Amino acid sequence: MSLHGEESSQPRRMKRYWKIAVLANIKDESKPKPEGVPPDAFADFDHIETVDAIRSALETDGHQTVFIQADTDLPYALKEVKPDICFNIAEGLGGDAREAQVPALLEMLRIPYTGSRVLTNGISLDKTLTKRIWRDRRLPVAPFQEFSAENDPLRPELKFPLFVKPAREGTGMGVDTRAIVKNEKEMRERIAYIVNTYQQPALVETFLPGREFTVGILGRTDSKKYSRHPEWYEKDGFHRFPVLELDMRRSVTPNVYSQASKSKEVGEEGAPDYVCPADIDPELDKKLKHFALRAHQLLYALDVSRTDIRLDDEGNPRLLEINTLPGLTPNYSDLCLQSAAEGIRYEDLILEILYLGASRWGMIEARESLIEPTRKK
Repeated sequence: MSLHGEESSQPRRMKRYWKIAVLANIKDESKPKPEGVPPDAFADFDHIETVDAIRSALETDGHQTVFIQADTDLPYALKEVKPDICFNIAEGLGGDAREAQVPALLEMLRIPYTGSRVLTNGISLDKTLTKRIWRDRRLPVAPFQEFSAENDPLRPELKFPLFVKPAREGTGMGVDTRAIVKNEKEMRERIAYIVNTYQQPALVETFLPGREFTVGILGRTDSKKYSRHPEWYEKDGFHRFPVLELDMRRSVTPNVYSQASKSKEVGEEGAPDYVCPADIDPELDKKLKHFALRAHQLLYALDVSRTDIRLDDEGNPRLLEINTLPGLTPNYSDLCLQSAAEGIRYEDLILEILYLGASRWGMIEARESLIEPTRKK
C-alpha cells in the first residue's frame, strides 16, 4: 500500500499507520529553576505548543501520536507505549553530550527514530570539537581556542576583539553583548563567568563583524527513493533551503544573536529581522549552501540540520555551529521560516522528516522506479 493509497510509483510503508511518540523536553515556567543552574538554563527546551503542532502535522497523514516527556521516566514510558517510531526533538537533561542521550536510549531499545544518531548529536553540541573537525577538513572557521580556566595562555593568532561563549550549549545560552571582549581583562573575566556559571569550558574565537546567515539542509543521498516530494531534491539527494539572514541591527542585542533576541517572537520589537531568501549575490548564496552541506556531511548528520555562518571583516564566510536538532516551532524557528519562504507547508516538512527517518529503519519500501537494476555479468 502506498503513502496515500495511490499509484505504485509512490514509496510504500510496510504498515499503513504508525503509533508515533513525540519525544521532547518541555519548558515549565511555573516552576522555579533549581539552585546553581545558569540564568538561561533550559532555554533550548520546547514549549508544549511546538509538540502539539508536530503531533497535529503527523496526524494529518493518519498516524496516532503520543507525547512523552524526555525525562528519567522515558525508558519506562517507551516500554509501556511501544511506539512504532519516535519523532525526536529532545534536548537531554545535562552533561557534555546531552542531545545524544535519547538517541542512545532508542538505539539500545531498538526503537526507530528521526534525525541524526548518537555520535553526531554528541559531537554537534560541542562547538570546539565541531570546529576542529571542520577546520581539519578545510572548511572555513574563525581562529578559536578553548579555555578550561581563565588563566590559560592566549594563543598569539587570536586578536581582539574576541567572542566568548560556552563550548557546549545551544540556543544562544551564555551569549549577550558582553560576549564581545575588547581586551585581555574583559576576556579573562568573561571566561571565568562562563566556566563558573555553566560548569564547562569557554570557547574563545575571533569576533566576526559581518552579516550572519543560517542554512537548512534536508535529505540524504537516497532521499528520492523514499520521499513524497522527490522534486524537492537535487541530484545528490539533498535539499538546500533558502538562505536566511539574521539581521541584528534592530535586535535587543545589536551584532549578537543572543538568547534574549532568539526568545522574541518574529516581528516583535527587539527581535532580529529574519530575511529569507537573503538578499545576497548568487555566488555567496552558492558558497553558503555548499558549506552548510559539507558541514552536515562531515559530522555524518542525517536527514535534517541547520548551520550558522557569519562573514568576517573581509566578507568571507566562517562557519559558527551546526544544529542537528533544529527547532521546529511553526512561524518562529529558523528552519520553519526557511521552509515557508519557498512555499513548503509545515505539515509537509514534518512528515518529510518522519518518512526520511522511517526509511532508514526499513519502515518504507523504496520507490521501485528509482532502484538501480542489477547488472548481469
